[in-house]
Amino acid sequence: MTELNGVPVTADELSSLALVGYGHFTSMRVEQGGAVRGLTLHLDRLVRDCQTVFAADLDTERVREYVRHAIRGAAAPLVVRVTIYDPALTLARPGDSAQPHVLITMRSAPPATAGPLRLQPIVYSRDLPRVKHVGLFGALHQRALAQRAGYDDVVFTEPDGTITEIGTSNIAFIRTDGQLVWPHAEVLVGTTMRLLNQVRDENVLTERVTLAQLPDYVGAVATNAATGVRPVIGIDEHRWPEHEVVEKLRAQYESIPPHRI
Repeated sequence: MTELNGVPVTADELSSLALVGYGHFTSMRVEQGGAVRGLTLHLDRLVRDCQTVFAADLDTERVREYVRHAIRGAAAPLVVRVTIYDPALTLARPGDSAQPHVLITMRSAPPATAGPLRLQPIVYSRDLPRVKHVGLFGALHQRALAQRAGYDDVVFTEPDGTITEIGTSNIAFIRTDGQLVWPHAEVLVGTTMRLLNQVRDENVLTERVTLAQLPDYVGAVATNAATGVRPVIGIDEHRWPEHEVVEKLRAQYESIPPHRI
């Protein structure tokens, strides 16, 4: 089921999103009973990004109502994507006064325990990296190139080798003492990353991490809302064994109570 503002969407209403491609979104994993870990964080992101992209307010209660309506009768777990855009905006006038519309799409959720990742580093930065916007072509093209080269995904770096983020996930590195280190860089701060930082019984470390420093760490993890916590076992030619901290992180994440939409 795909719905726009609570009713089935038409081709004409979708054409603006396809042809203009100006909007933002959040994707959340919906478990049994219509519950989401970090629901407030997802809604806060939508409100913040709506101000950035459209200079407009967003009614989160309306968003929740539309999500509840769209997922009725659907078999969980699901990945529900909430996309905010205005079908009336054009290529010539994206700065016109906007009326944010709420598009709800969904797909079956992947397994909560996903397999390990091998990443290809590439110098790349998304447009407006702190906003979860619909401009995914560049990131997906880099992912496609990495997969054609035999990797599972891509990890972005700055020209000096500073690591930023994975194509559609955050990345953290594991020190010898088990401490997580998140890259200090311009990235999209994900909801899973934020939830882990809330439940970890240690200080949150954010430091510059470079490709040259990879041997200083004993492992790495990828985080996003669809798959939670996933081990990273290699970046370029550097390899790590799957670290025991990954299972601890998964347990901590899964212990977070989800909230009903």
